[in-house]
Amino acid sequence: MGKHGGAKTRTAVCFSDGVIFFAGAFMSLILVWSYFSIFSPSSNFTLIGFRRGTEPAKCSGFDMQFDPEDPGFYDDPDLSYSIERPITGWDEKRKQWLESHPSFKPGSENRIVMVTGSQPAPCKNPIGDHLLLRCFKNKVDYCRIHGHDIFYSNSLLHPKMNSYWTKLPAVKAAMLAHPEAEWIWWVDSDAIFTDMEFTLPLHRYRYHNLVVHGWPSIIYDRQSWTAVNAGVFLIRNCQWSMELIDTWKGMGPVSPDYAKWGPIQRSIFKDKLFPESDDQTALIYLLYKHKEVYYPKIYLEAEYYFQGYWIGVRYLEMEREDATLRRRHAEKVSERYGAFREERFLKGEFGGRGSRRRAFVTHFTGCQPCSGDHNPSYDGDTCWNEMIRALNFADNQVMRAYGYVHTDLSKTSPLQPLPFDYPDETW
Repeated sequence: MGKHGGAKTRTAVCFSDGVIFFAGAFMSLILVWSYFSIFSPSSNFTLIGFRRGTEPAKCSGFDMQFDPEDPGFYDDPDLSYSIERPITGWDEKRKQWLESHPSFKPGSENRIVMVTGSQPAPCKNPIGDHLLLRCFKNKVDYCRIHGHDIFYSNSLLHPKMNSYWTKLPAVKAAMLAHPEAEWIWWVDSDAIFTDMEFTLPLHRYRYHNLVVHGWPSIIYDRQSWTAVNAGVFLIRNCQWSMELIDTWKGMGPVSPDYAKWGPIQRSIFKDKLFPESDDQTALIYLLYKHKEVYYPKIYLEAEYYFQGYWIGVRYLEMEREDATLRRRHAEKVSERYGAFREERFLKGEFGGRGSRRRAFVTHFTGCQPCSGDHNPSYDGDTCWNEMIRALNFADNQVMRAYGYVHTDLSKTSPLQPLPFDYPDETW
């Protein structure tokens, strides 16, 4: 009995020691886990397998790590990003991609990617690179506020498609790179957002595939090459647009018939300034010569300044009149105050001189900030000075959410702290 009792005692002791050992090991594991949790909060440390990165990375609800192994259009070696190779069946390809990437489907009908760019080499104008950097910051600010992605190209995507033709290869490449986006928005480097609150009325364009600032009467009655401005346009990411780009670039430097298109365009649009074919006149030519094909799908926007010219419109009077617009708020909810201003003060305002509405986009056409070879009608440094004023005017709309503003639009820095109830409370 004694031996039996001794064996039982030894068993109990061993069991007790085992419990203590495993409890100590477990507590050590918890301490290690706690250490990692405190000092590496972003790590995905788990008790099973100690794996990191097991949860998919998400941005605004998108599953950024999921890409099914089943072959898709990206796996087709015959699909080419080149401007010289056409794309077929793009609507179906986009649809299949969205079906296989379901986290990108919600909201895809209004999703926008902005595309802009500049020349590959440094600017000749001493202030040129600074102006282009600030113009790019302006576009980044607008996209951040409104939730758009942005792509900046400073390289030629085709050696022949240079100058104003560089946009077409960049736009096509962006369409292929972003099947999750319904719209690609091209904005020239010298175009500046001067209404940072304004939101594109996409519902207005639901039956159209291209949106550009322009006037039908100037195309069809006056035959002017300024009837539209192709420096800013919104193009739907669809097969129709792919085919438009194929036809459009057929009047560009990549075409063997490029030399003939300049004289043809000038024979119709008598006010065209330069002899070679350009992208803007080419688009107007398509609208003029093939109205039944293109006009039903191209929205010529003139109800607000999709792009306009610099007019220093002041909005402070509206803000003095209504305290809602003076209320401090987070940048993420800026659209709410833009919508309030639109409803309260700007209904029926089309913009331009005498209007209370500021231009949505101000385009400094003819200024050539990089080369410095501006239109001779501009005196001295007028272009650069007015670009800086417009940039600071736009920057004030951004920086108010950060508590600072430019008190003098001619000076970029330093900024001044904003009084609490500005502009009702002044410095």
